[in-house]
Amino acid sequence: MIKIAYLADCKSSHTERWINYFKLRGHDVFAITSEINDTISVKQYNLMGGIRMPLTSADSAFRYVFSPVSIHGVRRILADEKPDVVHAHYASHYGFIAALVNYHPMVLTTWGSDILINPDQFRILRYMVKYALKKADLITCDAEHMIKALDELGAIHSKIHLVYFGTDTQKFNPKQRSMGLRARLGAIDSSIIMSLRNLEPIYNIETFVKSVRIVLKKVPKARFVIVGEGSQGVFLRALTKKLKVSKNVNFVGSIPSEEVAKYVASADIYVSTSLSDAGLAASTAEAMACGVPVIITDFGDNKRWVKNGVNGFLFTSKDIESLAEKIIYLLENKEERTRFGIINQAIIEKRLNHRTEMAKMENLYEVLSKR
Repeated sequence: MIKIAYLADCKSSHTERWINYFKLRGHDVFAITSEINDTISVKQYNLMGGIRMPLTSADSAFRYVFSPVSIHGVRRILADEKPDVVHAHYASHYGFIAALVNYHPMVLTTWGSDILINPDQFRILRYMVKYALKKADLITCDAEHMIKALDELGAIHSKIHLVYFGTDTQKFNPKQRSMGLRARLGAIDSSIIMSLRNLEPIYNIETFVKSVRIVLKKVPKARFVIVGEGSQGVFLRALTKKLKVSKNVNFVGSIPSEEVAKYVASADIYVSTSLSDAGLAASTAEAMACGVPVIITDFGDNKRWVKNGVNGFLFTSKDIESLAEKIIYLLENKEERTRFGIINQAIIEKRLNHRTEMAKMENLYEVLSKR
């Protein structure tokens, strides 16, 4: 048994999956976080003493990291708990805190935007990321192209390991499809096109919404379902009204984690309009595992997972016409949707299985804990 301390956002589904996996494996797991998650049944220390700090700018990140509560609090917690491994997620925030606390061995998992976007936005974030990478004993990422970015930021190459976040194929599979849910979404005799990215600028849901009007000209009964919340929620809802497509668009907001598989599997087409992804987005992989054809932006490692006309489609970011064209094609070709979905399910089961990837991580933990 290994005692593992996670420094991470416990409200994130990624963190939840990591914690739950290693707890079920019998390891002693606890978390230090600014976002307590009551659905995770492990000890969680509140990093900010109950104060939630947004992490969307260099200024807020600076205050977050240098809060006496965060630095001294984490140091005290780790001294009391004495974990075998500290595992920080997201380099420019929790990773930098772990680096300052200087508890070893320390694993750092990069998520994508922390190394692909943040270092180029603000000098302070670049410094924070580079320092976290320097202090980490082991670094993991979930995309081939991120390895080059890590090298360029000064990470020691031998410390970098490719460990995918993975998909729980026991949870995400076609059997989760729910006709009852489809009926509630108004899709008894129509198809569902679904987005599961948060309503933030980086995910570019605006492009998804703008494609709706074009699609409805060819397939008037199509239903568009947008799962998630975010800073652009009001704007996007207003946009559907401006475009006169609101009757065909369902904003369902955030949904409980136990409901996600049912929603994903009940879709006929999954769309991701994200402007940036590290590896294959979790929601994209979950849709593929559920046997759903996908249309996603041609960014990062996405072309390693989706081949045009084989198991889905790639399109250029913000290309509304191209997205709409591909949605229409799949709506009008049910046999293709079925074929793509079968291929997708097999790809995730073979290449992106959560249990296989976490087994890799468990082996790395064991090596580190014996140093």
